[in-house]
Amino acid sequence: MNYLPVKKKLNVLLLFCLAIAITTIHPVLAHKVQVAADVGATLHLEPNDNPRAGESTQAWFALTRKGGQTIPLAQCNCQLAVYAEPHTPSEPALLEPSLQPVAAERFQGIPGAEITFPKPGIYQLQLSGKPAKGASFKPFNLKFEVTVAAGNTQDSQSVQNVNSNVAQENTKTLPVWAIAIPGLALIGIFFVVLQKTRRS
Repeated sequence: MNYLPVKKKLNVLLLFCLAIAITTIHPVLAHKVQVAADVGATLHLEPNDNPRAGESTQAWFALTRKGGQTIPLAQCNCQLAVYAEPHTPSEPALLEPSLQPVAAERFQGIPGAEITFPKPGIYQLQLSGKPAKGASFKPFNLKFEVTVAAGNTQDSQSVQNVNSNVAQENTKTLPVWAIAIPGLALIGIFFVVLQKTRRS
């Protein structure tokens, strides 16, 4: 009986694992990440990082020190300013929402704020902070660009909800052909590699 050498078996196994990994990648939420000095922050906007004009949006910032340690709002003298883009450095902020400690995902007590963007467009959120007494990190100024979509009106809200429900149903399940074609291609690649390794 003809056995494949161990190295070739490992190559086939690696190729198979890579193919499985590529075909099972799921979309990731578009959290925005910024880093300044020894502080980094991930911005998330509810709902689903898709703020709408005229509607209240909860924004939260997962602040972390270099190395991954969370910085709660209690350890940071933080301020949030919202600017409509484009803006000049001397221009006053459009909004200065007050920050409150929030619990989000695996984070506790991180900075968060309720923001109502007045109209659709591009905005810049600037989160600046200095360490509170007893905390040790460098002062920072982080800037996040946010695109705000048009808000729902009373007349279009039901149509919007129906369309979003249909879109959600379509994204939950893939058509059979979208699963079958990559699967058949992977099986074909697997057999081609297997045949080549048997011949050599």
